[in-house]
Order: sequence, then structure tokens, then C-alpha cells
Amino acid sequence: MRTNQRAPERIVTMQKFFVLLLLALPAVLLTVNTGSSPFAFAAEDELDEELVDVETEDAAVVADETEPEDEPETTKSPDADTYLLFTRPLHATGSQLELPAGYPVEFLVGFTNKGEFEDFVVESVEASFRYAMDFSYFIQNFSAVPYNREVKPGHEATVSYSFLPTESFAGRPFGLNIALNYRDGRGTQFSEAVFNETVQITEVDEGLDGETFFLYVFLAAIVILLLVLGQQFLGSYGKRKRPTAARKVVETGTASTKDVDYEWIPQQTLKQMQNSPKSAPKSSPKQSPRQRKAKAGVQ
Repeated sequence: MRTNQRAPERIVTMQKFFVLLLLALPAVLLTVNTGSSPFAFAAEDELDEELVDVETEDAAVVADETEPEDEPETTKSPDADTYLLFTRPLHATGSQLELPAGYPVEFLVGFTNKGEFEDFVVESVEASFRYAMDFSYFIQNFSAVPYNREVKPGHEATVSYSFLPTESFAGRPFGLNIALNYRDGRGTQFSEAVFNETVQITEVDEGLDGETFFLYVFLAAIVILLLVLGQQFLGSYGKRKRPTAARKVVETGTASTKDVDYEWIPQQTLKQMQNSPKSAPKSSPKQSPRQRKAKAGVQ
């Protein structure tokens, strides 16, 4: 009996523990996902009207509020041809280039030596973000990647380069400058801008991020909680409304003549009851008519 009584209590306790676990799980997962706090704090984006200072591992701040640097002069050798091909993301000629914020950008730079006698050396490739209204202002300068690849007359060379636009630039236009640095056999330095146009930094809309997933988990926990509470309410309400069947008391009388006390009844009355066939008890033995006449003659 004690085991049967404790079983419903254990079931209710397990249901309450399960509901609390569903409510606490999204908050715990969100805390682990964000790092240290389940709350997100918005930081003010400090962007100067003329300059933006960005400090990253691969980027150095080269802008100055008082003395802005002038854009370096672009020089090109008549015996060299260059071309550019974006591999990530793909870019169609004649359309504005859109770069996804927070994702690497990769491209190839080709160099052709059209000369007949002099060799060229492809030294490095560098890229930078400029202010869209004035390309003389540097927003972010990416690291220059050295190659030092020798290109003989009539030969070609291709080098690759990649950089990562920061997510804080999403939704803004910037000037992208990609420069190829090389020199000829006499040591003359050349710096050719293979790309110098305005690009748009776009924000990538992911299908399902972590915050959206935890939001769905939290909503599912609330729905399950409501279903459990509704089930418990309906169960208790049904028990209250269920009528208790009243047991009908049926009087059966005396089933055996041995339990009847005949001492207080006069003897004459008892004799009449015995002689009367209607009032005779059912448990009395049956008598034949001859026995009845014999008894009556004796009396």
C-alpha cells in the first residue's frame, strides 16, 4: 500500500523536475554559447565622419586625423600586363563587388612579362580599404604578402591573396585598393593598382544561428510546460466532478432461524406460528398432512 501511494508522488516530482530542466536548459546553453553572460550588450559604433580607426591582427591603423597620408602614385611598366580574378566571392564584370562581412575574400593576381630582354620580379601584393568619398583616406590596411617570384620574358605568373573584412563594416560602402608591387631587371620599382573601386560590405543572413535555435528550444519548453499543467488541471478537475456511487443497503432479514430468540414470545403464539403454513419460517422442515393431523390430535 505504501508503494502504491508513493508512486503518484514520484511521478509528480519527476514531472516538476523535467519542467524545470526544460526551462533552465536554454538559459544555460545560451550562457555557454555567448561566453560569460546570457545578456547581450550593444556597443556604440564609433565611426568618425572622416576617419575610422580599426585595430586587428592583420590590419594596422594608418590614418591620422591631422595629417592624412596621400594616396601612393600608381606606376606601371609598359612591358608588363596584370589581371585580377576574384574566386571567393565570384564577381561579374560590370556589377558592383559585394563582400560578405566576416568571411574571407580570395582572389588571384596574374602577371605577364611582355618584354624580350628584361626579367621581372613580382615582390608583393597588398590590399586596403579606403574612404568611399576620398580614396586618400585609409580605413583599414591589410598586410602585404611577399612572393619575390621571378618572371622571365614571355612568361606568366599567378599569385593568390586573401583577407577578411571585419563584421563591423557590414552594410557600408568602402573603396577597395589592391596593389601589385614588382620591379624590373634594372631595379626600377613599380606599384600597379590592379583593382581600385568601391565595394559594398554585406551582412550574411544565416539560415539558423545559435540565438534562433535557443529561442526555438525555449518556446518548445514553454509549450511542453503548458501541456503538462493542462493535463494536471484536467486530471484534478475530472476527479472532483466524478460522482461517488452510493451503495444501496438491502435488508435481507434473518437468513437462519437459529439466530432468532423465541424466549420472549409466548408459547401459545409460537404454536400458532408453527401451525400456520403462511407464517412458518422458510427454514423449517416440510411436514406431510398426516404429521400435521397427528400433531393436532396430540394437542
